[in-house]
Amino acid sequence: MPRRQSEGKARFWMFLDFVTVFVSATIATVIGRHITPVAGARNLYHGTLFYGRSMGNTLALLCGFALALIVSSKRLNLYNPKRIGSFLHEQRLTIEVCFTSGLLLTGTLYLLRAEDISRRIVLLTLLLVTASLCTRRFLYRSLMYRRFESGQETRNVLIVGTGPEAHALRHHLESIRNLGYTFKGFIESPGTSSRMISSSGDVVGNLDTLFQHARQQFVDEILFTMPCERRVVLEALEKARLHGVDMRVVPDLYEGLAWDNPIEFIGQFPTIPLHRGHVPEVGFVLKRVLDVLFGSLILLVLSPFLVVIAIAIRLESPGPVLYRSQRIGKKGRVFRCYKFRTMVRDAEKRRSEVMHMNERDGVLFKVTNDPRITRLGRFLRKYSLDELPQFINVLKGDMSIVGPRPPIASEVMEYKLNHLRRLDVTPGITGLWQVQARQDPSFDSYVSLDVAYIENWSVWLDVKIILRTIGVVFSGTGT
Repeated sequence: MPRRQSEGKARFWMFLDFVTVFVSATIATVIGRHITPVAGARNLYHGTLFYGRSMGNTLALLCGFALALIVSSKRLNLYNPKRIGSFLHEQRLTIEVCFTSGLLLTGTLYLLRAEDISRRIVLLTLLLVTASLCTRRFLYRSLMYRRFESGQETRNVLIVGTGPEAHALRHHLESIRNLGYTFKGFIESPGTSSRMISSSGDVVGNLDTLFQHARQQFVDEILFTMPCERRVVLEALEKARLHGVDMRVVPDLYEGLAWDNPIEFIGQFPTIPLHRGHVPEVGFVLKRVLDVLFGSLILLVLSPFLVVIAIAIRLESPGPVLYRSQRIGKKGRVFRCYKFRTMVRDAEKRRSEVMHMNERDGVLFKVTNDPRITRLGRFLRKYSLDELPQFINVLKGDMSIVGPRPPIASEVMEYKLNHLRRLDVTPGITGLWQVQARQDPSFDSYVSLDVAYIENWSVWLDVKIILRTIGVVFSGTGT
């Protein structure tokens, strides 16, 4: 069963390593030859930066060094997901890769008798490359750990089995928070004694209901720690592929089931990945960059306008400027969502008075001529200006610019199992439903458009939705 990896992410890291080599070599040359960057660029253009040796040969040596660095890093799995390794181990491997590639470079220079290439510049290049790669991986891992501590980007897991191995694995995942895993429960496996089950807390179901619980708990991985029949594991593997859930087994218990798959350690626990879904890591990075840049630009450019709106709200009716509500985000995570207040201060208490005026079906609630809305609030809603403070949520990482709208807890309580698919991704300010069927009262249409967005997501789709949202805002169809 072949291992599926995120090739896009690996290529992204390879490209960064390649760029790092050439940037480090440029800095080392500027320092080593005591020239300004402008003079160095001019000499590089004229091919006189290195005397006695053609620029083509020098660039070929740098390309060879970069290629050796990339190949060595790939062999040592430095481009694989980093949540399952340790920081010190990653730093040691990085230094080892740079040292090995540096030895190949210096050995090549010796064989070519390239005395005209300064050894000082070569040594400085190696030091800069090593320092840059170690620093970059340290910063990336530190950022990843901070997101884990705040509950973001963690992977929810179910453990199949209730024996000592299962409890040891659970303790391991919960005690080492840097691994980025959140335990969601045990799954009873065939052949488990009733005494062991009764002594095992947090048993949420059995193999028959495994994927039902996986959907309800937004599970990312399933870990088998109990020996089951090969047929049972293969059936679970097929369902895991169908539902897009990753699956691992403890290798000692499943000898021969995955001979072609490498062993990966989760902390101190050896596991064999049987299935790993494709994750567009590079696309997610670009989406986050787009969110931060666009969100910061909007708040900066419109800051005077936001102040004017805030003052107008305070002058029109008593109460806070911002309306803060608890919303359900990615994988059921609760966060505080910000909007400009568009209703009277006691609007929540008067909700029962207008329930009979609801114009939507299912779990949605919408009243066009809601008597609780203020006069200014109607204007803000018409042009979606009340949602501008949600760019604060975007910068915090609770929301994205494009994605399914974040529901309230009471709505999620009424969701069916297939509706939970909406919560697999970060919610957004705008989305496919907002630009295509905002006036459609059907909840099924609401969910289907969100699911279509999730299954067909791309950065270009986000850009198109943002452009269409601008037209929707100026047309005043936000009510």
